[in-house]
Amino acid sequence: MEEEKFDPTSEITETVSNEALVKRDYEQEILELLDGNLPPDELLDKLSDYHESDIAEVLPTLSKEERLKLYKILGNERVSEIFAYLDDVEDFIGELTSEKAADIIEEMDADEAIEVLDELPDEKREEIFELLDKDVKEDIQLIEKYDDDLIGSKMTTNFVFVKKSMPIKQAMKSVVDQAADNDNISTVYVVNDDETFAGAFSLRDLVIARSNQTVDDITVAAYPYVYATEEISKCVEELKDLSEDSIPVLGHDNKIIGVITGSELVDVVDEEFGDDYAKLAGLTKAEDLEEPVFKSVGKRLPWLALLMGLGLIVSSLIGAFEKIVEALPLLVAFQSLILDMSGNGGTQSLAVTIRVISSESLSPKDVFRFVFKEVRVGFTNGTIIGVLATLLCSLYLFVFKPLPYLVCLAYGGCIGTSLLVAMIFSSLGGTLIPMFFKKIRIDPAVASGPLITTINDLVSATIYYTLANVLLLQVMQLGLG
Repeated sequence: MEEEKFDPTSEITETVSNEALVKRDYEQEILELLDGNLPPDELLDKLSDYHESDIAEVLPTLSKEERLKLYKILGNERVSEIFAYLDDVEDFIGELTSEKAADIIEEMDADEAIEVLDELPDEKREEIFELLDKDVKEDIQLIEKYDDDLIGSKMTTNFVFVKKSMPIKQAMKSVVDQAADNDNISTVYVVNDDETFAGAFSLRDLVIARSNQTVDDITVAAYPYVYATEEISKCVEELKDLSEDSIPVLGHDNKIIGVITGSELVDVVDEEFGDDYAKLAGLTKAEDLEEPVFKSVGKRLPWLALLMGLGLIVSSLIGAFEKIVEALPLLVAFQSLILDMSGNGGTQSLAVTIRVISSESLSPKDVFRFVFKEVRVGFTNGTIIGVLATLLCSLYLFVFKPLPYLVCLAYGGCIGTSLLVAMIFSSLGGTLIPMFFKKIRIDPAVASGPLITTINDLVSATIYYTLANVLLLQVMQLGLG
């Protein structure tokens, strides 16, 4: 009998695997610490091992008295970091005196402070704002002066900078001094003597630089930047392709006034995609769960009214073909097939086109190639779908309707040909309409799915009944007897 060999790594692997599946319950650990009646200094030391987001998850389970006691132990700076992770921060701010709330908000970055203040009732907001330090007020007012669709509204004033002419040793001391008030120090920005932006370098480059060098020697002069007055929608694609942890924001005088951090950039991209997705659904802006009913109605109603008007035009157009429908009533049974398939094809082209023109700068030659490609895609899809529709619709009519085979084939051929032509035009429309919108400086996402679908309905209905008139009534002379 062969002796079984022992694998010493198997038991270790299994143990590690099982341990990896068991995650620590940080929230429960924090609650146990808070219930342990530890001295304040010891509790503060132990809580320093936990992330602010974990402590934020625990706060709603505590009583008001327990929260106020915890705030006192943690200190204003740590509490401000915890508040940044709270969903309903206004409820927790409301428990504090205005003076205590102001002390905590002063420890936040200006952009985070704005988010918190915006959640408060106007009266409470004004009261707390008046208690803030002058420098904090100025930072908040600087960001708030930019509209929500501009880069300046998303920046933070938390950054460090040095002058281009500084020796390395002096620059190091300057960064250390600024780090006391700014924790965003992984990238150090460089300014000229007149304080205009000159570039940037990483903190690592500063640490390993030689003492006989100057800041100019380690500066990346071609470092990317944006202007505060740039529209987010126009530069978000460029920003998300950059791998930097923060991007400087310049004023009109080319002086750095803030930065866009990586985390804020993620939020900006998410908001832009959310708005684009909403526009594709025929909304003016994205909605959220807490939005009031009438505000949501206000976003949806304008498009619904426009689409209703276009729908009436489609209905009127179909009414103009009343004599054809009266002579060939079977056409109505397949009308939805034509309209739905052309709408689907147009929406697919629309989605692809918006993605391409938002992320790439197309030359006239590229535009022609792209449009020609979409037409070929529409033609190919239309041919395949048209042939299938011809066969299936002919078979359906032959089996379920008392019609001669040639008549069934004529109807099927008309339906299939209509699908082919309609899908070519729908692909063309889904490509050209957003390009036209972009050309006249209107957000191409406004060429929404419902808008493209309604326009395609108009075109497809015209194609369908025109071909039916020519092929079935005039050529085949069906329904005339």
